[in-house]
Amino acid sequence: MYDFAIVGGGIVGLSTGMALGKRYPSARILVLEKENNWAFHQTGNNSGVIHSGIYYKPGSFKAKFCRDGSRSMVEFCQEYGIEHEICGKVIVATDKQQLPRLENLYKRGLENGIEVQKISSEEVKEIEPHVSCVGGIKVFSTGIVNYKQVCLKYAELIQQQGGDLRLNTKVLKISPSGNNQVLETNKGNFETRFVINCAGLHSDRVAKLGGVEPSAKIVPFRGEYYELTPEKRYLVKTLIYPVPNPDFPFLGVHFTRMIDGSVHAGPNAVLSLKREGYTKTDFDLKDFAEVITYPGFWKLAAKHADEGIQEIIRSFSKAAFTRSLQQLIPEVQAEDLVPTHAGVRAQALMNDGSLVDDFLIVPGENSIHVCNAPSPAATSSLEIGKAIVAQIPQLSHLETVVTA
Repeated sequence: MYDFAIVGGGIVGLSTGMALGKRYPSARILVLEKENNWAFHQTGNNSGVIHSGIYYKPGSFKAKFCRDGSRSMVEFCQEYGIEHEICGKVIVATDKQQLPRLENLYKRGLENGIEVQKISSEEVKEIEPHVSCVGGIKVFSTGIVNYKQVCLKYAELIQQQGGDLRLNTKVLKISPSGNNQVLETNKGNFETRFVINCAGLHSDRVAKLGGVEPSAKIVPFRGEYYELTPEKRYLVKTLIYPVPNPDFPFLGVHFTRMIDGSVHAGPNAVLSLKREGYTKTDFDLKDFAEVITYPGFWKLAAKHADEGIQEIIRSFSKAAFTRSLQQLIPEVQAEDLVPTHAGVRAQALMNDGSLVDDFLIVPGENSIHVCNAPSPAATSSLEIGKAIVAQIPQLSHLETVVTA
């Protein structure tokens, strides 16, 4: 018998397990992950950025958790000796038509309590000599880290707290058993008083297993990256982002210096034909059918048809991908880019075609379901974990540790 069972061993599931152990030191905590490693999907394939929170609507979970999370993530890395760097980033306007959007983004940064500074094109060049732009914003708190290393430390701390971590264990069914719940898996059954669903790409399906009908469906979007060849890494010193299109839900292709010194360029955003589809040829009939028969998808596709077509073109044309990058750094040539990993973003989509633009945490019967936690969930993971634990009703037999 467990007090808490967490489904999903990505960064949100593990941070929640760690937060539970801190609040309830005597609790029996179980974390189930169907893969053979922690942080296998979204967490392990992201760009490794410690985000500032500049993009998100003031007052939203994303804005608050990301701003606070960028600080707590850095403190966590400092405490446990995890390699990271607060290198800052620049967001640049590449033509005068983008300057009003840049100004709005600067104001949003101030509203969100983030240290931001407007800089001229000359000042941008002092930071990033190879960028072509007409103006920019310097975001000071942005950093880089390897989130797989962060997750391994989370898992280690859960084990030190007495938690039970199970890899290669897939939840197949959730059944009530009196006041408790039974998780049926490929490795046997586990009984628990409370279920926390952090299943990422499969969070909506796990919610349904637990008798909860989420208000949105997960639609997978693949983000493909190129990497600069080693001899061209000098073109990028920190992180370089374009001004995002406020009508399009993704940030646009950008340059990210990784913690290992490599420089990644991307991602685009194309519909994945499989929830865990990391290549163009990956296909799953069930996953595809769910998306293609969902009214919300077609409404989204109609609204963003032009942008969607451009993303698909970038996916299949290296020349088109290169042209997008050249808007930021004209010197970049196709031969400077080699394909690298792709990631799949679990994006919750409403039936009316609107994307869920905030973290979505849905309560159930003796359960909580995290049904939308794409970027910046990794940056925000410590704060999301604490917020989930704060929503869990007190179990009468457990003593709590109250922290500030």
